Amino acid sequence: MSGTVLVTGGSGYIAGFLIRQLIEQGWTVHTTIRSLAKEAALRATLAVDDAKLRVFAADLTHDKGWADAVAGCSHVAHLASPLPVRAPKHEDELIVPAREGALRALRFARDAGVTRFVMTSSAAAIAYGRPRGTYTFTEADWTNLDHKDCYPYIKSKTIAERAARGWVAAEGGGIEYCAINPSLVLGPVMSPDFSASVTVIRRMLEGRMPGLPDIGFGVVDVRDVADLHARALTAPNMAGERFIASGPFLKLIDVARILKQRLGPEAAKVRARRLPDWLVRLMARFDPSIRQVTGELGKIRNMDASHAKEVLGWEARPPDESIVASARSLIDLRVVKV
Repeated sequence: MSGTVLVTGGSGYIAGFLIRQLIEQGWTVHTTIRSLAKEAALRATLAVDDAKLRVFAADLTHDKGWADAVAGCSHVAHLASPLPVRAPKHEDELIVPAREGALRALRFARDAGVTRFVMTSSAAAIAYGRPRGTYTFTEADWTNLDHKDCYPYIKSKTIAERAARGWVAAEGGGIEYCAINPSLVLGPVMSPDFSASVTVIRRMLEGRMPGLPDIGFGVVDVRDVADLHARALTAPNMAGERFIASGPFLKLIDVARILKQRLGPEAAKVRARRLPDWLVRLMARFDPSIRQVTGELGKIRNMDASHAKEVLGWEARPPDESIVASARSLIDLRVVKV
């Protein structure tokens, strides 16, 4: 199937790979960025058929530009959402644009006659707000926002997906809505302007993590997440669906060991040493970015991705491949000097 699709947040990590895949499959792609001053750089990075890509200026917090961006589109992949490197000063810096941006994209999509709306949510909307322990999560689970350990990013993704589902049920008309919920997205990066999710690999390679807290994530490759979006755009009967996109759960120390084993001397600055919990909590008193994740210590979140495999035929590549691809591209782009 091909046609015209809007991919929001075209300069984003997942969006770049999705745009490439969709154009290769014959789609015409509309995409949004906040400023057209960055259009030339985006086109250079994507390196796709320019005739198949139209770029529009639109922001999550304003209506301007959205009607033009979605005009003529039958499908929308809504990937635009804030993903900060540092802890925000106030949680609304993330929550408001994530929620209002999703509702804005939905409203303009419905008014333009869009029939399929695939939204990038997150494992953050599924697997958080629990006490320390080992868990296995499915698409039936939701993050408990009342838990004290839910930091702003977790809240933003959960609130945005719930708001989107509520809006579609009440006002969506004929739109089929589904959500993709990735865990930590790694893999190759296209340019030095890369996603915050890859920052952990950069910090390890640069030796800026002399020790590693006892936390971890499910790991999934950016190319596989893009592929899952593409499948959800065209598969039948997607209304109300939700798909976890995740490989196995890895602790940070596991990631460090993979880097050292696979990169050899290029990973000389990587430290595969675990920090005791008491020291992490002490450091959190002075560093807000550490403070917001101290509640993750000792938790193991296994994400069951079997639903995506059974319904959409999706497969995730081994996490080692994604971790090494992140590191290799950061080195090749000279973001990291080894």
